[in-house]
Amino acid sequence: MRSGGGAEMRLRVLEAITDSRLREFELPELFRTLLSQVRELFSVDTATVLLLDSSGEQLVAKATSGLEEEVFQGVRVPVGAGFAGRVAQLREPVQIERVDESTVANPLLWDRGLRVLLGVPMVAHHGDLAGVLHIGSTEARKFTDEEVSLLQLFADRLAMAAHLHRSASERTAVTVLQDSLLPGRLPSTEGWEMAARYVPGADNHVGGDWYDVLRLPDERIGLVIGDVVGSGLRAAVVMGRLRSALRAYALEFADPAEVLGKLDRKASHFEANTMATVAYAVIEPGTGAMELALAGHLPPVLAVPGEETRHVEAPVGPPVGYNLAVTGRQGVRVEVPDGALLAFYTDGLVERRHLDLDSRMEHLRQVVAATPPETACARIMAALVGDQPSSDDIALLAVRRYLGQSTSP
Repeated sequence: MRSGGGAEMRLRVLEAITDSRLREFELPELFRTLLSQVRELFSVDTATVLLLDSSGEQLVAKATSGLEEEVFQGVRVPVGAGFAGRVAQLREPVQIERVDESTVANPLLWDRGLRVLLGVPMVAHHGDLAGVLHIGSTEARKFTDEEVSLLQLFADRLAMAAHLHRSASERTAVTVLQDSLLPGRLPSTEGWEMAARYVPGADNHVGGDWYDVLRLPDERIGLVIGDVVGSGLRAAVVMGRLRSALRAYALEFADPAEVLGKLDRKASHFEANTMATVAYAVIEPGTGAMELALAGHLPPVLAVPGEETRHVEAPVGPPVGYNLAVTGRQGVRVEVPDGALLAFYTDGLVERRHLDLDSRMEHLRQVVAATPPETACARIMAALVGDQPSSDDIALLAVRRYLGQSTSP
C-alpha cells in the first residue's frame, strides 16, 4: 500500500467518508471531493463513478477525477459488458491487469494509458445497485485485499449519496409532473358542474393516479379516471403518456370502449411491463346520456334524487397493458337525470389494509348523495379518509347534472 500503513490508510479513508462537511454538499461537489481523495489515498491516476440509468440496463459516467472526457462525452456502458459492466453484473470487486478492447468497453481507458483497473459495486443500503466506482493506474501494480476493502467503503458512501439525491430528485420531479398533468381548473359546461380531489399516498408520496375532463367535438364531455400500477416517477411518467394517448384517441373515436381498446394496444406495445385501470365516460350534455367503459376499474357511484344510490352496473374489461384484452371491449349506456351526481374514484379511496373491500364500497355508496359536487367530495373524503391517510394515491371526480340553477357553493 503506497500511502502509509494499513491502519493509517483505513483511518484516513474513514475520516474522508465521515467528514460532516459532506452533508452540506450537493451531489456533484460531493462526488468531486471524494473522487479527488480516492486518487490521492490510493495513489492512482483516475477515479470514476458510473451510475445506473433509469432503465437499469446501462451505466452512465457521472463523475471522474483524472478522466474528465468520460463525463464530457456521456460514456455509457451496458451492464454485463466490459469492465464496469461486469462489476455491475457480478456486484463484486473486479481487478484487471490488462486494459484494452478485449477487457473494457470504453476506449478512453486504454487511450489514457491505464494498465490496471479496480472496480467495486455501489450498492445502496436497501440492496439496490446504484452504480460502479473504479480506479485506474498507468503503472503496473496489484491492488491488495485491504485496498479493495477500503475502496468499497468509498463506494458505499457514494452509493448512499446517490440514492438520497435520486430519491429527493424523483420526489420533486413526480410532484411537478403530477401537478402539471392534473387539471388546474375543471371546465365549466352549461347544465353540468364538477369537483375533484387528488391526494398523494402517505407511503409512496405520488404515483400514477389521475383524473381528466375533456372537451370533445359536438360539445360532448369526456370523463377519465385512471390508476397506473406502481408508484414514484416511473408510474407518473407512464400516467402522463397514457393520459396524452387517451386524449388523442378520444378525438378520433366516439365510443369509450373503442378508445380504451386503442389505449390498451398502445400500452401493451410501447409501455413494457405496464398495467393501468381506467374508467372512461362520454356524456351528451343535452340529453344526459352517458356511455361508460371500464378497463379493470371500479364502477362509479350514481346518486339520483328520490332514488337509492347505486354503483353503476357495467361490464368490467381487463386493465390496459400486457395484451390482456383478447376480445373486444364493451361499454354501457347510462341515463343521468336532472340533479343526479356521479362519483368516479381510484381504489386508494376504498382499499385499506385489513378492511373488507365490499364493506368499504358499501360505505361509499351510502355516503354519496345528489348534492353539489364540492359538497359531495367533502363528504366522501371525510367519511372514507377522515384522519387516517391512505397509503395509496386517491383521485376523486364528482360530476352533477342540473337543468335549473346551480346550487354549488
